[in-house]
Amino acid sequence: MMWDWSFTLEILPVLARAAVITIEATLLGFALAASLGLALAVLRIAVPWTGTAISVLVELIRSTPLLIQIFFLFFVFPKFGVVLDAFTAGVLAIGVHYAAYCSEVYRAGFENVPRGQWEASIALNLSQWTTFRDIIIPQVIPPIVPALGNYLVALFKETPLLSAIAVLELMQTAKIIGSETFRYTEPITLVGLFFLAMSLVSAAFIRAFERLLIRRTMR
Repeated sequence: MMWDWSFTLEILPVLARAAVITIEATLLGFALAASLGLALAVLRIAVPWTGTAISVLVELIRSTPLLIQIFFLFFVFPKFGVVLDAFTAGVLAIGVHYAAYCSEVYRAGFENVPRGQWEASIALNLSQWTTFRDIIIPQVIPPIVPALGNYLVALFKETPLLSAIAVLELMQTAKIIGSETFRYTEPITLVGLFFLAMSLVSAAFIRAFERLLIRRTMR
């Protein structure tokens, strides 16, 4: 048969467990990307002489494929005495890769803040930390949520690359099931449906979060 429902029900729990690994990698990777990207954008503004170095670093990361970066962390770092397990190396590579993109989104958000906000903070003798935390960042975040959300969904769809270093995420598990049973239709289809469902859920969550921020801003 082209599709075997009994086989589908048999492998579904296995793929569900692998889906947890995929979700963990996505959430950890995006948390790293969002926080590191914000740190890079703030550092570029707060310490102007770091701007050139950060720009070069961001372009270097964005201009090389994510798969090469994953391989570099997992296979090359041990040559320098830094040994990472496959999951950690994969999450770190994804997080750093998307941090470069997120930093540009944050930078665009900072540039859209009216210059008067910065000047008022200086006039009030506020510290840089207080200025960023209480005045600038609250204005930056709401408009850039859709862009950050797009990167969250994109990052989620990049997690199958972790199978290249044998992380037992969803795609790697589906390939193992297929190689053991010689049936690829069911596992690969289920993986595709899972990614479709989770992408739609993520997009809906992002839109709801954006509406919440807009309502709070209007208040």
